Amino acid sequence: MVDCGADWLGRIEALRPGAIVITHAHPDHAGGLAQGAPCPVFTTAESWRLLAGLPIRDRRIIEPRSPIRIADALFEAFALDHSLRAPAVGYRITAGERTLFYAPDVVNIRERSAALAGIDLYVGDGATVLRPMIRRRDKGLIGHATVRDQLGWCSAEGVRRALFTHCGSGIVAGDERRLGAQLRGSARRCGVDARFAFDGLEITLS
Repeated sequence: MVDCGADWLGRIEALRPGAIVITHAHPDHAGGLAQGAPCPVFTTAESWRLLAGLPIRDRRIIEPRSPIRIADALFEAFALDHSLRAPAVGYRITAGERTLFYAPDVVNIRERSAALAGIDLYVGDGATVLRPMIRRRDKGLIGHATVRDQLGWCSAEGVRRALFTHCGSGIVAGDERRLGAQLRGSARRCGVDARFAFDGLEITLS
């Protein structure tokens, strides 16, 4: 399981994950761990410092750019710009011959070319489609890159398939058909096949 937001509180046991991997310490990514976890939990040392009060028995540390095998997948963390208070990473995840990159909250991927090289799927930040949600604070950037900008990253790095998750209210409460068509049109112009995610979605990489 990658990320465990507050909406998972009290429901993790039923899911029975073999491991949980956290991108950063914001409640919508780690708040579901407030009552503990039935399995090892992996995240960076920075995130563990912020999550020190959680009753997690089996804490594992992920070092950025140091691949680690978790169950049957290989995870490699890449630093993201998103929050100064809760530093985030994205994960390059490889299982078998397929690789995806997961960055649900991101302004910028610091080593973008290495992170996206040869991936089969980019899973990105759906907070906003066209209107930037980025602020500069203490010489750093915080917030969310637009879907349009992320499609540009994919195009530049030769990524041909993208999925946008963790969507903002403008997408969740908007006209699904209109927004979906808008996304697909923008994506086609970038040479990318892109969709919005939805609860229960399953993707087969082939």
